[in-house]
Amino acid sequence: MDITERFTVIDGHRVAYLDSGGEGPAVLALHGHFSRGRAFAPLARALSGRFRVIAPDQRAHGRSGKGGDLCPDRYVRDAARLLEELGTGPAAVLGHSMGGIVAYRLASRFPELCAALAVIDIGTANREPEVRPVLDVTGWPRRAPSREALAAAIEEQGVPSWFFMESAAEFDDGWGLLFEYEDMMASQRALIGDHMAAWASARGPALLLRGTESFMLSEAEAARMARARPDVEVVPFPGCGHWLYADAPERFARVVGDFLERRLRASPGAADAGSARPR
Repeated sequence: MDITERFTVIDGHRVAYLDSGGEGPAVLALHGHFSRGRAFAPLARALSGRFRVIAPDQRAHGRSGKGGDLCPDRYVRDAARLLEELGTGPAAVLGHSMGGIVAYRLASRFPELCAALAVIDIGTANREPEVRPVLDVTGWPRRAPSREALAAAIEEQGVPSWFFMESAAEFDDGWGLLFEYEDMMASQRALIGDHMAAWASARGPALLLRGTESFMLSEAEAARMARARPDVEVVPFPGCGHWLYADAPERFARVVGDFLERRLRASPGAADAGSARPR
């Protein structure tokens, strides 16, 4: 299966995105902080022939444009404008971590664009003491002489290097990460807050996945979210952490695929190209 990397410009900002193509209903997959669209390439392959997965590098991440407005509403509008430009009509919107908050805020603000919602290991209270919403990367090394040296330097920060190395690239002056550290700090801080109002006002079927070993979505918070709005399916992933899509990729694809088959294909207008425009 060929997953193509494409580029477009949205409101003057360069956007890179992976597109699995095909005639199936669209699934917009939104990554979290420090990541990029390619994190969902395994899901796109697993859903090949059934769904068209579109996975952008969100602004300031990956090969999309850097800087600019990094508030949650700007991420939401980028996602809405991408769906509009690609002419997908109502799509399933899936998001991990920060991308999950963007996903349910998109469903709240632009319900005509969201046929179903899947949120991966993120709650609504993105603040202390519920979670630690900011990972301070300001002192991390900017460049290293090799990919291996960069991975080792990241491990020294006490975090798993594999996740960040998805954004590793070779520059003229050595190996580094595709995002700007200042952008990541600004974006994380802008996301701090209580997002329950957006979650509770979103409609349509919703899937909420949580890793039982995760530090970002507790069992109590997942239950609170399920009570806050109708039609929510909560699925725990035993033994998995925050990156459950990588910890249990086959089960992740199976659970998401089953939800989409039952809920997205059941929606008559989900696969039709819509004319709604972001407002």
